[in-house]
Amino acid sequence: MVKYPLDNYREAKIVEYKFVKVSELIQLCSIPGISGREELVRGRIASMIPGICKIDSIGNLIYEEGGSKDVTSVEKDNSVLLMAHMDEIGFYITDVREDGKLTIRNVGGIIEETLPGTFVEVVSQNGIMDGVIGAVPPHLKGDGEVFDKCVDVGAKSRNDVYNMGISELDYVVFKKTGVILNNDNLAMRSLDDRFGCYTLSQVVNNVRNTSNYISAWTVQEEVGLRGAKALTQLYKPRLAIAIDSFACCSKQNKHIELGKGPVIRALDNSSISDMPTVRSLIDLAHKSNIPVQIGATGGGNDASVFLEMGVPMIAISVPVRYLHSQVEMINLLDLDNLIKLLIVFLEVF
Repeated sequence: MVKYPLDNYREAKIVEYKFVKVSELIQLCSIPGISGREELVRGRIASMIPGICKIDSIGNLIYEEGGSKDVTSVEKDNSVLLMAHMDEIGFYITDVREDGKLTIRNVGGIIEETLPGTFVEVVSQNGIMDGVIGAVPPHLKGDGEVFDKCVDVGAKSRNDVYNMGISELDYVVFKKTGVILNNDNLAMRSLDDRFGCYTLSQVVNNVRNTSNYISAWTVQEEVGLRGAKALTQLYKPRLAIAIDSFACCSKQNKHIELGKGPVIRALDNSSISDMPTVRSLIDLAHKSNIPVQIGATGGGNDASVFLEMGVPMIAISVPVRYLHSQVEMINLLDLDNLIKLLIVFLEVF
């Protein structure tokens, strides 16, 4: 049974948003799903969509919608493709040790210095169980004790672990708490990229689109954009859009701030966004009184893989503080404006 950490949310004073329902976003972030094990997340998203979705052979969730120009069919080569990835960083269990500890392997970009003294959840076929990644007490550091990167579930032996229903190739995520800070900032693990997944669901539920569009919630982005690469075998859209995180507060983008609007991710390690589309989106944002920011960052994005097919792309985001940590933070008004911007764009593109 998935536990939803809503206590702090209920106690907070919440700003009203047009499209963002904070409890829904927190619930979506709470669901575990590392790369290759996105099935729980996929099920939740499918329940949020009014129409019929399909699942491809590697687990991408896909929704197709005809535009007002042609409501009878979706022309795959004349559609706008929007993508957000379902997977989060975490760990696979690679070995159950004789002492009952679990050996783990990183999935995605883990910040190693944040691991000691961390609460985690072990996701097995028998359900979700609590665990911890331990730490070396300061009292023992003088004795030469070193950090042991493993998960402790309170078991005394390997058989004890198996009897709990935990085995090799089960997976581990950080235990999640969602908190509202100063009314409209949400801090929580796996906002990357569940805010993007939530954005796509709200677009599907609210847009009156002119063009055909395809929404795809992708798998295995954190380990090499694998889900998006599979989509290139199914679609050649006229425009590919990735909704993914933008790491703010770095030296190269100090001008990007929480609360100042969504970010056009014009440049990253994998791609350069299509400049005519960037300019059109900026003009549309200004005409619609939607604040927007422009920046460059590291990392990659799902839409970049379509460039090699000759498909123009753009990446769009909200600023995220502390990306890939247990306390990722976004401004909820930025998210509301991101959803507004994408809806307006699909209604006129």
